[in-house]
Order: sequence, then C-alpha cells, then structure tokens
Amino acid sequence: MNFPSHHNATDWGIVAVFATVYLGMFLGGLPRLKLDRSGVALLGAIAVIALAGWPLEDAARAIDLPTIVLLFAFMVVSAQMRLGGFYGAVTRRVGAMPLSRNGLLAALIVVSGALSAVFSNDVVCLAMTPVVARLCLQRGINPLPFLMGLACAANIGSAATLIGNPQNMLIGSVLQLPFAGYVRQALVPVVIGLVLLWGWLAYGPGAGSPHPCPLPEGGGAIRGEVIAAEPAFDAWQTAKGLVVAAALMLIFLFTDWPRDVAALVGAGVLLLSRRLHTSHFMGLVDWPLLILFMGLFVVNHAFESTGLAAQAVAWLGAQGVVLADPGPLLVVSAVLSNLVSNVPAVMLLLPHLGGSGEQAGVMLALATTFAGNLLLVGSIANLIVADLARQHGIVIDWKRHAVTGIPVTLVTLAVVWGWMRFVA
Repeated sequence: MNFPSHHNATDWGIVAVFATVYLGMFLGGLPRLKLDRSGVALLGAIAVIALAGWPLEDAARAIDLPTIVLLFAFMVVSAQMRLGGFYGAVTRRVGAMPLSRNGLLAALIVVSGALSAVFSNDVVCLAMTPVVARLCLQRGINPLPFLMGLACAANIGSAATLIGNPQNMLIGSVLQLPFAGYVRQALVPVVIGLVLLWGWLAYGPGAGSPHPCPLPEGGGAIRGEVIAAEPAFDAWQTAKGLVVAAALMLIFLFTDWPRDVAALVGAGVLLLSRRLHTSHFMGLVDWPLLILFMGLFVVNHAFESTGLAAQAVAWLGAQGVVLADPGPLLVVSAVLSNLVSNVPAVMLLLPHLGGSGEQAGVMLALATTFAGNLLLVGSIANLIVADLARQHGIVIDWKRHAVTGIPVTLVTLAVVWGWMRFVA
C-alpha cells in the first residue's frame, strides 16, 4: 500500500502519537510508566494538540459532547441505584428463590442482562459480584459458572439498548440511530445470546464440576472493605432512581427529545437530594473513562486530519474489502475490540461508516459488545468480576475464562451475522 508523499513531518508525528496511544490501549498502559489507558489517551491528546498547533477551541470541537454528556448522566443514574443498594438487593432476592442450580443460573443471567441494558454493565458487575460470590460459597456450589454468567450476561445484555454501555452510547450519538429502531433489531440476538450462554454454563464442560478452590474461612465471608462498599438497601432512593430511569426509557422510546439533554435533566433530578451528598454521586462517576473518551476523540480527529486513514480505507475498497459491508465489519470489529478494547475500536471505525445506514451501526454495536466476552481482557466487566472474585479466593484466570468466553463469543457472533442478514 503506497501513500502519497505530500504528507509532512507534522502528519507523521501525529501518526507516531496515534500508534503509541493505541499501543497503550492494547497493553493497558505504556511500559515503565505509571500510565493506564486514560493517562495514555490524555497525554496523546496533549501531544497532537502541540504538534498540530491547534487552538484549544479546535481540539474541543473534536470531542463529541452529546456522547460525553449522555455517558456522565447515566453514570449519575447508576450511582443513584448503587447508593440505594438496589443491585445487591435484587441479587439477594434472586438467591433466596427456591430454584435448582440451573434455575438459579438462568435467573441470574436474566437479571444481569436486563439490568445491564438500562444501567452500566460495569456498575452491575461491580455491585453484583460480591453478592453472587458469597451466595455460591455459602451454598457450597461451584461459583465459577455463576460469575462467568454474570460477566458474560452483562456484556451481552448491555447490547440491547443504546445506553447499555459506553460504545453503544457513542455509536447512537454519532450515527444518530433511533433508540426504538435499534432495540427492535438488537433484542433478538441479545435474547438468543443469553439463552445460549445459559445452555453452555448449565450443560457444557465443567457444568457439574466440584468447587474449583477451597472455601475461605467463615463459609465464604468476604473481606471487610467489600462489605463496607456494599450499601444497605434504601427503598426511597431506589424508587427515585427507578422512576427516573423508567421515565428516560419512555422518553427515548417514544419521543424525539435529544437523549443527552433528557439524561442530563434526569441526572439533575437525582442530584436534588436531602440524603445523598453530591460528593457521593461524583465519587462514583467514572472520571477516567470520560477522560479516555475525550482524549481518544482528539487523537483520532488528528489522525483523520492526516488523510492516511481515508487512504487506507480506499485501498481496502480497491481490493474488494468494503469496511461497511456486514462481513468485514463483523470481523474487524471483533478483532479490534480484543486488540485495543471496544471503545477505541468503535472510535476507529465510526468515521468510515458515515452514510452506511442503520444496519452498519447495529452491526458495529452488537459485534464490539459481544466480542468483549472472547478474552478476559476484552471487557472491563470481565476484569471487575475476576478482581472481586479473587478477593473471595475464587480464581478466574484467562484459561478458566476462555472455556466459556471463546465458545460463547463465537456462537453469539454467528447469531449476529445470521440475524443481520435476515433483517437486511
């Protein structure tokens, strides 16, 4: 692939920064530096602003403000539900039901998937994992299928709406996808995916295996800091959050009110509280994720301005590989999501899908979200579950994750492919 020689030193400097930033996305940071992905994205944005000589106003225009506002607003909504103890209470209620092992697994998958479609999948995993782990340890049943079910169902379920995860919010905002239209197309593969996940965990390899590690002392008691981090159930705060969330869903489904504005108003209503201090909400907002988004917006815009990305896509098109076509888009989305994580992957692909229609946006959302189950590092939700499980003496390493993650990802991506061809 030959690029024209008119690119100057600034362009190649931007390319070097871009490559370094995405190396950081792949590695989770940069070697020998105390930088995570957010820090890498922020420093990358600073570097390209300096290299390009942009005024800060130009850099700010590269940021998709509606996406940032929508993401922030739903972080506040999720914080309300967590502070009200909603997630833990729901999980405990499910655990108290007189269900068989497979029935309990099915109920957990349904709850995790449904909650993740409305609230953040990462927050759902953060709040539910300690409760699920304690429940399994106290019952003396193998917790691994239940924790894998929680993580995978949260990823799959979050694909059902345009507010279930950050990448879907970005896709919906940039491509202006209709909320109800997206749900109609995404719901079937999501439901099928959850059923297939349950089938694999209930009847697949390891379904009947004994507990993979000894019970901690105290019959599965969890560490003190985890107990302290689990708020007690507050019916009023939970009801307040549910009313706002339900109102927002109705607005998104049946009105044309801008989603970012509606969500911001909803967040404002929740911040008006006599019991919960603003600092409690702000402490649960994922500021590093917002910084990651803003940094990548700036870095990607700088890279797009060099023209190299457009030339690469044009070259691929000349070889018969059209990025917006379902096949190439599914494969590239899945591969990139596991190389650099799903949010950076979406940011790379979105500029080349303009005018491709709603189908391409739905495919991108489903593929990048489902692909998060492939590897342990493919989704933040997976890492949250693995980290909290370790605090209970339950080891979820890449091998244990792969037993479920790889087959579930491959079969759910096949479902996406078949469904999108059917509805096309």
